[in-house]
Amino acid sequence: MRRPEPQGEIVFETPWFKIRSKELPESSPHYFIQTTDFVAVVALNEQGHLLLVRQFREGVGGMTLELPSGHVEEGDTPEETARKELIEETGYEADRFELMSALSPSTSRYTSRLWCFFAKGIRPQPGAQVEKGLEPVFYTKGLKALLHEPEFCSAPNYGALFLAVLSGKMTI
Repeated sequence: MRRPEPQGEIVFETPWFKIRSKELPESSPHYFIQTTDFVAVVALNEQGHLLLVRQFREGVGGMTLELPSGHVEEGDTPEETARKELIEETGYEADRFELMSALSPSTSRYTSRLWCFFAKGIRPQPGAQVEKGLEPVFYTKGLKALLHEPEFCSAPNYGALFLAVLSGKMTI
C-alpha cells in the first residue's frame, strides 16, 4: 500500500498536507497536493437506510451531509480506518467491510486515494461516543432525493455512492 514519495520540491507544508512543485515541459511549474489517503463508508442498516453524518464544514461555510469518512493514519490499513471512522463518527459498527474501489479525488492535483467501502447490516456499538460536532443521520428519502440535497455536495461521496449503485449494492 505504501507508494513512493512524490517527486518535486516542497513549497509549503502543514501537518495536514504538503504542496509540491515540479517542472514539467507542458506546464511549469506544476503544483500538486500531497496528503494521506482517506476512506468513505457507504453504510446501510437492515432496512436499507443510508447512514450519513451532518457537520459544519469550513470549506463550504455551512452544514453538509456526508458519508462517514476520514484519513488513513500511519500504520493503519484503509479497512481499519473505515471501521474506526464508522464508529467514531456515527456510533455504528459492521461485521463486514467490502472494498469497492480506490479512486483518485483529482488525478492532476492530489496524490491521495479515496478508498470506498461498503458495509451492510450496521448496528449500534454499545457504549460508542460520537465525535463532538457530528450528527449521525439515517437518510430515508432514497438515493435519488439525496443527490438533490444541497447539503450533500461532496464529489468523492458521489463517487463512492455511484460505485455502490454500479456494483448492485444500492439502487437509485
